[in-house]
Amino acid sequence: MSLTDQLQDILNSLGGFGPVLWLCLAFSVGLVLDLVMSHRVGAVQARRWLAGLSALSLLVAAGWTLLTPVRGYLFLHLLFLDNQAVFIQIVVALTGALVIVYDAFTRPPTPEATYSPLHHLLMGLIIGLFLLSTSVNLLAMYLSLELVSISSYLLTALSRTRRASEGGIKYMLFGAISSAVMLYGMSLLYGLTGTLEITSTVFTVELAKNSGFVIAVASLLTLSGFLFKLSLVPFHVWTPDAYDAAPLPVAAFFSIAPKAGALLALMRLLTALPLGQFVDMQTPLAVVALASITLGNLSALRQTDAKRLLAYSTIAHAGFLLVGVVALSEAGFEAAFFYMATYLPINLAAFFLIDLLARHHGGSLQIGQLAGLGARLPVLSIALTVVMLALVGLPPTVGFTAKLLAFSALYNAYETTGNGWLLALFTVGLLNAVVSLAYYLKIPFLLFFRPSQDSSVTKPLPQTAVWLAVSLAALVVILFINPDRLLNLIAVF
Repeated sequence: MSLTDQLQDILNSLGGFGPVLWLCLAFSVGLVLDLVMSHRVGAVQARRWLAGLSALSLLVAAGWTLLTPVRGYLFLHLLFLDNQAVFIQIVVALTGALVIVYDAFTRPPTPEATYSPLHHLLMGLIIGLFLLSTSVNLLAMYLSLELVSISSYLLTALSRTRRASEGGIKYMLFGAISSAVMLYGMSLLYGLTGTLEITSTVFTVELAKNSGFVIAVASLLTLSGFLFKLSLVPFHVWTPDAYDAAPLPVAAFFSIAPKAGALLALMRLLTALPLGQFVDMQTPLAVVALASITLGNLSALRQTDAKRLLAYSTIAHAGFLLVGVVALSEAGFEAAFFYMATYLPINLAAFFLIDLLARHHGGSLQIGQLAGLGARLPVLSIALTVVMLALVGLPPTVGFTAKLLAFSALYNAYETTGNGWLLALFTVGLLNAVVSLAYYLKIPFLLFFRPSQDSSVTKPLPQTAVWLAVSLAALVVILFINPDRLLNLIAVF
């Protein structure tokens, strides 16, 4: 390709790259406005304005991504914008916008809380996820994932307490190890194929010339970085401490957005493998999913802190999310996307509602402190009960629909392949759904059937945050009643 052709390809790619450029502009303008507005209108008011602008910028990026007519390779096959990438970018942008709005209305107007780089770091993280969702080049994948990781480390240690520093350091150390392992795997894939572009025919053909064992080792090493972002066993160790250390809105964001980007990157890499090795990956992925579901649920049973309980719940749900991928079929991938989309309102509502109930009686996230709040805050308590049912996977919530689709695809894959590990995952996964009843429904039990032990003065709650959380909980039921629109949307994507 001549230099003129390369320049023309770059110029043509700008149309599909517009949302990322827009987010970069919003990030830069936000930094400048933060410095200017805090001195002119006051730090608290400036924070609200910047939060609104950041959320609006993300919604514009989501709409731009959806409406852009450009589909295909960008920047000399470095990126690939398809419908799946658009879907993930919309999920990420919506998650970021909701988290920013919630944070703006719940952060106390104290002098030490007036300034925080949370919005800016979130924007940087989201830019990385936008790039990761379109990356089809191993180097682009690595750099995108590192941008996501560095922003995540800083967000974890944002509150500058000793606990936050410990959580951030643990996150960074485990992240550095997984990045090194992933980079080594990528170097093996490059050495075996001679190309970094995973969607090229050369990559698949050259990789197929090697032994299955070598391909499996290189692939699993490369996948480790994505398993780390998905909080899957054995790359889950950082999750409880990081979630516990991070501000609650940040922990809520971690539970959804990075997983969405890593999910699509994982699917891209799997589908790039030769057919034989593609099928061979079912067993190791099934083992990872089985271990994640089991360990996450059993660990959550012992938790007394609500945020750590949700952290272990996230590990278990990452395993359930992987169930659709393990099926290695179109129905399985669609089930995984549906699970990811429905996990957005479910998990955000869970984090937000727990936080609001805790704020009402002084801010303690100990589960025992929720006792008796059902009578004081019936709307929030009912909403949280609905969300807990959704996390278990019970009707009338969309969590039931998501698990039904995922396990249906898994069982169909078992009938096709006869792989015993798929049947084991199917059986153990359903049993774990029953186990999860013990810790998810413990919260509604405390809310409605245990007297309050705290007679302290309660605090008023920000109504915008309350309505945001309740609306997300209502969406969980609405999507159960009418899941067809979301299913049709995913089918189009």
